[in-house]
Order: sequence, then C-alpha cells, then structure tokens
Amino acid sequence: MSKARRTLENRRRLTLFGLLLPPSAFLAIFFLGPLAIMIVYSWLTPGLYGGVEWKFFHLNYGRILGWADTKYERFDPVYFEIFLRSVKLAATTVLLSLILCYPVAFWVSRMPEKRKNLVIFLITLPFFISLIVRLFAWVLILRPTGFFNQALMGLGLIDEPLEIIFTGTAVVIGMVYVFVPFMFLPLYASIEKLDLSLIEASQDLGANRIQTFFRVILPMTLPGIVGGSIIVFIPSLGNFIGPSLLGGAKVVMIGNLIEQQFLSARNWPFGAALGMMVMAAVLVLLLYYIRIVTREERQADGPNVAEEVAA
Repeated sequence: MSKARRTLENRRRLTLFGLLLPPSAFLAIFFLGPLAIMIVYSWLTPGLYGGVEWKFFHLNYGRILGWADTKYERFDPVYFEIFLRSVKLAATTVLLSLILCYPVAFWVSRMPEKRKNLVIFLITLPFFISLIVRLFAWVLILRPTGFFNQALMGLGLIDEPLEIIFTGTAVVIGMVYVFVPFMFLPLYASIEKLDLSLIEASQDLGANRIQTFFRVILPMTLPGIVGGSIIVFIPSLGNFIGPSLLGGAKVVMIGNLIEQQFLSARNWPFGAALGMMVMAAVLVLLLYYIRIVTREERQADGPNVAEEVAA
C-alpha cells in the first residue's frame, strides 16, 4: 500500500472516529451511566433513612423472586402479582392496539398519496399535546358524571353510571389511546411494502381470502406486527402516569411500584432491583424481536410464496 493511500485511510478513520465520538459519549454518559448506577444500587443495602449503604445485599431480588426470609426482608408474593398484573394489562394494550391498527393500516396504505399523508399526520397529531393533558381528558370522559356515562344514560342504555374510572379497564383505555401511534407506524411501514403480485398469485392458484391472509399477508407483515407489539409493550409495562391518573390507588403497576420505592419509601436498592427485573423482561423481548427479524430476512431468499400457497 502506497504512503498516500495509507494517509487517506488514516484520515478516513479519524473522520469516522470524530463523527462517532459525540453520540457514543452521549450514550455512555446518559444511558449506560444511569444503567450502571441502577445495577450497582440493586445489590446494595437500603439506608435506614433512605439512600444506600455500601454493603452487598442480595435480598432486594430475594423479596421479588422468593429467597428473602430475614426479619426485615421477606418475600412477598404481592410484588410478583403486581408484575403479572402489569404484564397482563400491557399485553391487553398490545392486543387491542393491534386489532385497531391492523385494518386501519391496510386502509391508509391504499389511499391516494395526499390523503395518506394527511391521515398519518392526524394519527401522529396527539404527540404535539402533553401526555398528562390527554390523560386528564380521559378522566373527565370516564368519571361517573363524565361524557361517556352521560351519553349512555341519555340514550337509555344504562340507569346509573358505570364505574369505569380507577379500574383496570380505564388504564387499558388510556394506554391504548396513548400507544396507538406506536403500533400503527411499524404496521403501516410493513403493510405498505406488501407485494400485491404475490396476493394475486395466491388467488390465481386457488387460495381463498382467509388462506391468502394467513399464508401470504400475515407472514409478510409479521415483522411489523412483532415490532409494533414490542414498541407498545415495553412502555406499557413500565408506564406509571396512566395507571396513576386512571387507575388511582386501585390499580398498581410495576412502574407505580418503582416510583413509590424511589420517592415515597426511599428504598432505592429495592426500586433499582424492580427496575432491573423490568429491564430483563425488555431484553428478552428485544432478543426475540431480533431473532424474528433475522429469520424473516433469511426466509426472504427461501421458497417462493406462490409455490407454498400452491402446495
């Protein structure tokens, strides 16, 4: 290699290093740094009046997973129950968001370009309004004297107001409303890339609409479904603003419990351990998503879809 070429290569490396250094430093300081603090705190002893004592303490995880049996630190199944409730509400949010967004994404993808851009803008419009303001609007809608109950009573469908506010139903309604755009955008991106010729080929080969959907459309849009589901599930699992406003003290999710441990109980190590449990669940989901995407990319060069339908 000539001296001029080596100089050019070194210059390119220095340029690349200079471009990557600022974002890498930002991530290291503001993402990896707090994460490292949380990991360390989760293995420390809770302070008597808050904070931490710099002594190794494994019972923070024992209170969640079952091996804490000391006088002051005991396993309490309520924490696991709260985690399971959080998973259930987050999964319900994902399912309802998917049911709402999947047909809408198909409808929008078939629109003319100008109308399509307008609809996408309207779907993302709530991002311009404060989350707390939007959730407070749902409090006004769902409370006993709110619009929803008054409309049902005015139509004669019910005789007395329904107790919706401060229930799991209200929490799911609020989270579905908040996270619908996060589900719609990955679905829309996946559906818009559908090859219509494959759908026509499956119908020409004798497949009905149901067979075409399950054997052609669904596999081709699976990355968007999985991606949207994970994007919705992760913030739903750790959400604490929605459950606080719409669930009150009756519906406690893992995000509310972590908030209470840090702010009210001042048990930072236990709050950090709860946060690490949520991070572990998120990591498993992300690894699963990567596996799905990788498998779909490998299958993209596999057998022709039309031949599979014919079989």
